[in-house]
Amino acid sequence: MSQDIKDVMNIRDIKIKDLSANPAPLGLMGFGMTTVLLNIHNAGFYPMNAMILSMGIFYGGLAQVIAGIMEWKKGNTFGATAFTSYGFFWLTLVGIVLLPQNEIYAGFVTESLPFAAYLFMWGLFTFVMFIGTLKGSKALSVVFLALAILFFLLAAGNYPGNPAILKVAGYEGIFTGLAAIYTALGQVLNEAYGKKIVPL
Repeated sequence: MSQDIKDVMNIRDIKIKDLSANPAPLGLMGFGMTTVLLNIHNAGFYPMNAMILSMGIFYGGLAQVIAGIMEWKKGNTFGATAFTSYGFFWLTLVGIVLLPQNEIYAGFVTESLPFAAYLFMWGLFTFVMFIGTLKGSKALSVVFLALAILFFLLAAGNYPGNPAILKVAGYEGIFTGLAAIYTALGQVLNEAYGKKIVPL
């Protein structure tokens, strides 16, 4: 047996360098931009429209699911869980809005109490995920804490149908989305320049 073959047989650990791109900025941008645009609506500046629903399907929804799958491939359980979950959140939200528009599903309109329960559960999930960010960057912690507050405000505003709470939620949601955009672009710029130029 040659020495080369013996050397190969003695190898116990193989390290593979991950050269794939960081999917977090894509997921954060999909989440952030869609959140800002929806919450400008919640703040009362324009009605629900096809732009919001399209962002919910394609950028907030599909782009985040893709980012989550990429995070799974990189072995990041937190990122995979967060991005995949929030991607499907946007898709379910669009479904809640659009399905009752079809005659077949017209009787399935989501009333205020179940919709508040839906938002509350997302708030609970987000708060637990926020705890998971405390070992990471402060910017990401701000995003998740602000998002948890947003879900709880939306739940509180939707159950009694309180427009004042919903308006506050709209402005808080704009902040949440902008925080996610800041975090995403900060990661992109820091990586592009190879040094910390945006504090996270």
